[in-house]
Amino acid sequence: MKIVQAKYTAGSWKYLSDKLDLTNPLVLIFGDRFLLDKAGVTDLVQKEFPYKNIVYGTAAGEIMGANVTTNELIVTAIDFERSEYIIKTSNIHDHQLDAVSLGKELIQKLPADGLKHVFVISEGSFVNGSDLIKGLENQDLESFSITGGMCGDGSRFEKTLAGFNEIKEGEVVVIGFYGESLEISFASYGGWIPFGPERMITKSDKNILHELDGQPALDLYSKYLGDKASELPQASLLYPLYVWEEGKKHPVVRTILNIDRENQTMILAGDVPQGAKVQLMMASADALLEGAREAAKLAMKSRRSSPDLALLVSCIGRRLVLDQRAEEEIEEVIDIVGKKVNIGGFYSYGEIAPFHGETTGSLHNQTMTLTLISE
Repeated sequence: MKIVQAKYTAGSWKYLSDKLDLTNPLVLIFGDRFLLDKAGVTDLVQKEFPYKNIVYGTAAGEIMGANVTTNELIVTAIDFERSEYIIKTSNIHDHQLDAVSLGKELIQKLPADGLKHVFVISEGSFVNGSDLIKGLENQDLESFSITGGMCGDGSRFEKTLAGFNEIKEGEVVVIGFYGESLEISFASYGGWIPFGPERMITKSDKNILHELDGQPALDLYSKYLGDKASELPQASLLYPLYVWEEGKKHPVVRTILNIDRENQTMILAGDVPQGAKVQLMMASADALLEGAREAAKLAMKSRRSSPDLALLVSCIGRRLVLDQRAEEEIEEVIDIVGKKVNIGGFYSYGEIAPFHGETTGSLHNQTMTLTLISE
């Protein structure tokens, strides 16, 4: 496996690795939405990386090496020697915003024979990540696993973009990996701490939360936030919800993406089923750093060989809490996976990975998620 990493900043390309000649690389590009929304950006990329398989995604911060950046494009080009990959796309607008239908279409586009892993880069503003995973898992999961993330737009929450060789709103990209020589491991871990009374979701519609304990959800949530309620929805990134769904082995964390003051509802990044129990969550920087370290330990736990590449998808909420210490969570990961491993990725609006020891994917918020790849 050959890997080339570079970034576009201040009007020029800078390489973080040797500038190698590649044959048929998978080129992953994560960057600021304003940069990827500029006319001519795909031509700029194509000139520097004249390849046919370029995947784009907007970020709430870019990860490369031990650095976290903003307002840059970061590039990770992966040339497999003994493995193959296939890229497919679909647009949520072609499915009347039905993410289950979109996921079913995408997984059916990928040849099932030999499929080992699927990496997802999805529009992050209005695609329901929980439904997307349901659609993608619409066949036997014993042969493959799913990881990835929902694109970001800083803390603006205005719009996100993704694409395969072109950049679009509403686009979802899946990359299917094939090959006996591939070893792919993954993990996700948070570090957030539940607090306050436990509440029950008494009214919801998929990812729209209407009522908690029979009271308007936004009104009750705002009372907990106090003075910070005036800063919603951005302030909600610091206080996500811990959701226990009956019959599920694991609780999940849910970030509030937007609010509807008129209807007193909250729009979350994934489903919040009626009857589930919830608590507010908070975090300290040290707890989040320990969470990143734990995620790396879990991803490395059962590996037969050292990874060549670590794709990191962390959450915008973690970045806001860590602030100037954000790079420390990348350093915690590097300390576990090894300094020779190429690191790339992005800060997202939702992270996709199975719980440890499982293959069924889940949508997470406020977690550090790793996908480790080697041949």
